[in-house]
Amino acid sequence: MPRGLEAFARALLGSARDLLPIAVVVVFFQWVVLGQPIPHWERILAGSVLVVLGLTFFIQGLEMGLFPLGESMAYAFAQKGSLAWLLAFAFALGFGTTVAEPALIAVAGEAALVAAHGGVIPDTEAARAEYALGLRLTVALSVGAAIVVGVLRIVKGWSLPALIVGGYLLVVAMTAVAPPEIIGIAYDSGGVTTSTITVPLVTALGVGLASSIQGRNPVTDGFGLIALASLTPMIFVMAYGMFF
Repeated sequence: MPRGLEAFARALLGSARDLLPIAVVVVFFQWVVLGQPIPHWERILAGSVLVVLGLTFFIQGLEMGLFPLGESMAYAFAQKGSLAWLLAFAFALGFGTTVAEPALIAVAGEAALVAAHGGVIPDTEAARAEYALGLRLTVALSVGAAIVVGVLRIVKGWSLPALIVGGYLLVVAMTAVAPPEIIGIAYDSGGVTTSTITVPLVTALGVGLASSIQGRNPVTDGFGLIALASLTPMIFVMAYGMFF
């Protein structure tokens, strides 16, 4: 078997193994607890095969493309020696990947629909679209700002626990005064930013940058950007609800 095909077969087997516990749980509760046959099992089986294939291609794509791209660009900017360009790239990367995040698009659309039904905004298509776009841009700006702070932390050697603890103290303080309608959306916005597009590129950026700076450890300094990217949307979205 060719080496590339053998590697793909191993990745395919690994994806199937990772998804096996989910299948076991679903089958157990459907057959044993509910005592019912699985409905439309042919479609579910076909869908499961597609999920395994999709997950395999996604992971292979990350390893072949996104991780090396993020690391090489971080290294190149570090060697260039321009902090301003590095920060501009970090902000653009955080903003661009978050705006394109499918999970955020879905949550923003659902939030706009609920806000319209709750009387928070007019129940028109234009108002819902404007609300969803504003929410997406707010979250994207927050992630861009978070990546900038994360890059500065790596370059300057700032303490990650201090930033995280301080940020969550601010979240708690803002929760006490933010409109109740926005709090749940703000908390969920922090989770949807850490999804399929944002995480690989941001992680690769942090690891590549820490690897290219003398005195920095990729393990202790390269990670932590995702934690900041999950924290700042809660702050920005609650501020968005309070002021706009």
